[in-house]
Amino acid sequence: MKGNSMKSVSLLTLTGVLLLSGCSGNNDNSSGQTESVSESADAGGVADTAPVTFSFFGADTSPNWNNMQDDVGKAITEKTGVTINAEFDVASGGGQSKISLMAASGQYPDLIAAKGELGKLIDAGAILDLTDLIDKYAPNIKALMKDNMNRMKYSVDDPAIYSIPTNVGVGNEYFDSTGGFEVQLRVLKELGYPQIKTVQDFENVLKDYAAKYPATDGQPTIPLLLNGDGWKRMITITDPASNATGAGGDGEYYVDPSTYTAQLHYKRPEEREYFKWLNHMFNEGLLDKDTFVQKDDQYQAKIASGRVLGLISPEWEYGNAENALKSAGQHDKTYGHFPVTLSDQFQSHELQPFGVDGYGISITTACKDPVRAIKFLDWMASEEGQILNNWGVEGKQYTVDSAGKRVIPDDVLNAKVNDNANFSKTTGVQLYTVFSAHYGDGVKDSTGNYYTTNFPEQIEASYSDAEKEALKGYNARTWKDLWPTDLPVKEWGALYNMQVPTDGDYLVLYQKTQDIVDKSIPKVIMTKPEEFDKAYDQFLADLNKAGAEKMEAIYTELVKDRVRLFTGKEIQ
Repeated sequence: MKGNSMKSVSLLTLTGVLLLSGCSGNNDNSSGQTESVSESADAGGVADTAPVTFSFFGADTSPNWNNMQDDVGKAITEKTGVTINAEFDVASGGGQSKISLMAASGQYPDLIAAKGELGKLIDAGAILDLTDLIDKYAPNIKALMKDNMNRMKYSVDDPAIYSIPTNVGVGNEYFDSTGGFEVQLRVLKELGYPQIKTVQDFENVLKDYAAKYPATDGQPTIPLLLNGDGWKRMITITDPASNATGAGGDGEYYVDPSTYTAQLHYKRPEEREYFKWLNHMFNEGLLDKDTFVQKDDQYQAKIASGRVLGLISPEWEYGNAENALKSAGQHDKTYGHFPVTLSDQFQSHELQPFGVDGYGISITTACKDPVRAIKFLDWMASEEGQILNNWGVEGKQYTVDSAGKRVIPDDVLNAKVNDNANFSKTTGVQLYTVFSAHYGDGVKDSTGNYYTTNFPEQIEASYSDAEKEALKGYNARTWKDLWPTDLPVKEWGALYNMQVPTDGDYLVLYQKTQDIVDKSIPKVIMTKPEEFDKAYDQFLADLNKAGAEKMEAIYTELVKDRVRLFTGKEIQ
């Protein structure tokens, strides 16, 4: 580790992250054609194509990984000579247990996508500084990241590059939304495509439909379902409190955009009102009574049954259950997406871009050939590598028409939409994004085609008839059309990726406050309405008693340092 006296880790909430979907950065090519690097072997960094195997661990799950025996994986090996011997976190726990064991034992894979646990490995001296390797052997990564090099640096004190961002696309432009508040398409149609802008609108829609249809396929209809199992309570219960009250998604904190002061977002008065609304929903019998006792698989099974009218979650969190509905042909029981807020005085910031700042892939000290490894990662960042990962193999997953436009045939598109898990496993399309930096949606390659398949015409083509009908009912082409636009890029990036000190008091205080949140949020939501304010007051008092204010002061300084690193601003 270079010149950094502060040991650090990242506190990852998995929000959107995993979003997903990637967020727009400070790239001048965000809506146009990129500057391309020659696709020769030398420019792409893969002059040596002799067979080599790199071991890899990914802190995310990857249930469709097929040991590179898919179309894209075979093509990657053919082009580069590289085979990846991969292991992924199977418990969706962000790799915490596995990476802690690595740090303690000193046994590492060649490549690792450590997400929020990267700091542990840096502290253990397990991660290479990639600065010189990128400069000498990675022309594609340099070209791609040219306007965002500072955002790859670890910290103000330690400006080394320990990972290459992979979970966000450079120059990304949102063309669709897959988050917010969800309502089944059959509900929207039955009620004549009602306005859904506030939590009261959302509540009315769920309540009215459930009153008309108290049962679905012989089982009780569930108006609203949330996931309180483990870390997913952040995704569906606590993070939405920020989005619905005009704040950006910054994990457990709210950051004042003027002063950069950070505080636990639960302390905001408007969020208190949001949780009071959830308390009302629970006591009205509209929020599923099992929210805080059921496991994730039970939650997913209820969605897959088709009897859940409403959700508050990004699509990646419940996507497997929704895919089961699609496979069964029950498209009217899938979901539309709405930027719901507490009242019309707020604007949803869920799609606010945070720029190029994401967790990524690293090379460890165990790698015997880091030059070959960085050349492989650089080829994956090349135009050829990105097109292969996003579109698949020409002639199989796409064709090129007489005008030079890439086209996905109808049968391939149907397989992708209706049986996505099998499509992903057999084709490998978009399974290899973790292996390098890449452009985001809306960026065009040297041929004038989009790098990704997420652009308006292709998104619209992928919608089911039921979804197209619903969007027509709202005079929209994609769900994103319902969201506010022109939100500024966050100067502090994605705070779930920010490193925090492992020595001193911070982590102890953080864990204490998280324990209080985990215990208190169910209590304030499930208590009797007349006891809500007392319960919420106690919740806030317990946080401060546990040292929240000291923790917030430490975090505020970290945020300010991050803004200095990313922007060069002088901040008091």
